[in-house]
Amino acid sequence: MARRGKLDKAKAQHAIDFIQPLTHVKAEWAGKPFILFPWEKRIVTDVFGTLKPDGYRQYNTVYIEIPKKNGKSPFAAALILYLLCGDGEEGAEIYGAATAEEQANIVYDLASKMVMRQPTLRKRCKVLDSIFRIVYYPTGSFYQVVSSEPESKHGFNTHGLVIDELHAHKTRKLFDVLTDGAGDARRQPLFVYITTAGVDRNSIGWEMHERARQVLNGTRNEPTLYPVIYGPPDDDKEWDWEDERNWKKVNPSLGRTFGIEKLRTAYRQAKGNAAKESNFQQLRLDVWVKSTMKPIRMADWDECAGEKEESQAGTFVPPGKRKGKKGRILRYAQEDIEARLEGSFCYAGLDLSSVTDLTAGSLVFPGADGTYDILMRYWIPEDTMRDKEEKEGIPYRQWVKDGYLSATPGNVVDYAFIRSDLNGLRSRFRMEELAYDRWGAWLLVQQLMEDGFVMEKKEAGNGHPLIVPFGQGYASMSPAVKELLILVLGRKIRHWGNPVLRWNVDNLVLRQDPAGNLKPDKEKATNKIDGVVALVMALDRATRNVPEAESIYEHRGVTVM
Repeated sequence: MARRGKLDKAKAQHAIDFIQPLTHVKAEWAGKPFILFPWEKRIVTDVFGTLKPDGYRQYNTVYIEIPKKNGKSPFAAALILYLLCGDGEEGAEIYGAATAEEQANIVYDLASKMVMRQPTLRKRCKVLDSIFRIVYYPTGSFYQVVSSEPESKHGFNTHGLVIDELHAHKTRKLFDVLTDGAGDARRQPLFVYITTAGVDRNSIGWEMHERARQVLNGTRNEPTLYPVIYGPPDDDKEWDWEDERNWKKVNPSLGRTFGIEKLRTAYRQAKGNAAKESNFQQLRLDVWVKSTMKPIRMADWDECAGEKEESQAGTFVPPGKRKGKKGRILRYAQEDIEARLEGSFCYAGLDLSSVTDLTAGSLVFPGADGTYDILMRYWIPEDTMRDKEEKEGIPYRQWVKDGYLSATPGNVVDYAFIRSDLNGLRSRFRMEELAYDRWGAWLLVQQLMEDGFVMEKKEAGNGHPLIVPFGQGYASMSPAVKELLILVLGRKIRHWGNPVLRWNVDNLVLRQDPAGNLKPDKEKATNKIDGVVALVMALDRATRNVPEAESIYEHRGVTVM
C-alpha cells in the first residue's frame, strides 16, 4: 500500500530499536531477540514512521489479517509494549481484548514474560498477573486486559487498543464500547486489530475486513486506516487453495515460525473432508470460506469497462494503491458516454433510497450483437454528503465534481430534482420503459405520469415510457441477476468505468433461496448497492423486450456463481 504521509525514518527506527531487544518466550525461540520479520518490520516502519504535516502519526487504525502460526500474538504483544513503554505518552492507557478472556490472556502472558526477561523493563514495570495488568512507572501508564462483557466498559482514555481475533466477535457491542470516542483526548491513539479470517459475514470482523480490502483496492478513501491482508487477492484468476505457491503468498512467516511440511501435513489431513478443507482454508490460508462470496470479481468487472478500439476516448485510472497490482481501469467521462448513446433506445431502472441516502437510476441500451451499454445516474442530498464522506471514506464530492453523482439541494433526496433528470433522459434517449421499486415511489410515479410517462402498455411509445412496478423478491430479481453475472463473464456489457457503480458492485452480496434463485441483499452488503439494484431492474426489462438480442439462456444453462 502506498504511504500517505511523510516517512520519518528516525521515528520508525525508534520503534524497531525498542522491539528488537525484546526476547521470545516460548519453544525453540525462547530467549532469542525479537528480530522483526520483513512483513512485521514493514508494518512497524509504516505505522510508527508515517507522519502527518502536524508531526503526529498518519495512521490511527491498523488492521492485520493473517493465517495462524505466523506469529501474530507475539507481534501483538511487542506492539503493546512499545505503546506502553516506548511511545513517550504520559498516562497512557493500553487495553487488550478478545472475545474470550483466555484469548486476550495469551497476548498478556507473552507481554508480561517479555517484560520479565528484559532487565530495563523489569526495573521500570510492575506485572500484576492477578488482575492482568502491567504498570509502567516512568510515565504512569498501564496495559490492562478487559473482559468480553461490554456493559462495564466506559470512560476509557485510550492511547492504544489491541483486539486479537476480531473475526470471532459475534456482535459489535464490545468493539463499539472500546472504540467510540475512546481516543479523542489523545493526539495519536492507535487501534490495532489482528486476526485470522472468519466465517461470519455479518460480524464486525467482516466489516473491518471489507473496509481494509476496499482501501487496498482503491474503492475506499480512509487515510487513517493501515490495512494488511495476507489472503487471496480479489483479482487473482490463478488462485488455487491446493497450490503450494499460494500457501507461500499468504503465509509471510513460512520457513521461519513453521515449515512447509507442517502445512503439507495439515493439508493432507484436511483433503477429502469438506469441513476440514474449509477449516484449513480459513485458518491456514486466510479465506472467509463460509461467508457469502463475491458474486462478481472486480477483475472481470473492470474488463467490461469499454471496447478496446474505443480506449483512446477513455481515461486510464489506477485501480488502487496496493503495490504490485497489475492492470489499470478504463474510465470514461459521463458526458462522453451520453454523447455516444444519444438517441438510442433504452430501458430504465430506478431504486429510490431512504430520503437521506444515495439513490440510483440505470439506463440499459441493448445492442444488435447481444451486448448492453450501461448509463448510470446517482443522486445524494448535498447537506448530508460531507458527513457521509467523512464517516464512510467514500469520495462522494469527487464523484460530484467528475459528473458521476448529482448532489440535490437540502438534507433529503429532492425527488423534484430526480423527476427533472428523468424527463431530461427521456428527451435525450428513446426510453421505452422505467422499472421502479414500489416502496416509497408512488408520489414520484404520479408526478412522472403528469409529465407523459404511462402505466398502460397500449399508451406507451412515441416518447411516452411505460412505468413498470418491479418486485424486490426472488421471482422478480433472480432472472436478471443471473443474466448480469453471465453477461459480465462473457464481456457482453459495457459500463464505461463508472466509479460509483464499480463501488456498488464491489459491495454486492447475493442471497440465495433453496431453489437456487438469487437477489441482491442490502442487509448483508457492507455498503451501498443501489446502483446494482437499479441495473438489475433495467436489465430485466431490456432482456424481456428485445428479441433480437438473443439471451444467453438459449444456448447455455444458468451458471450460479
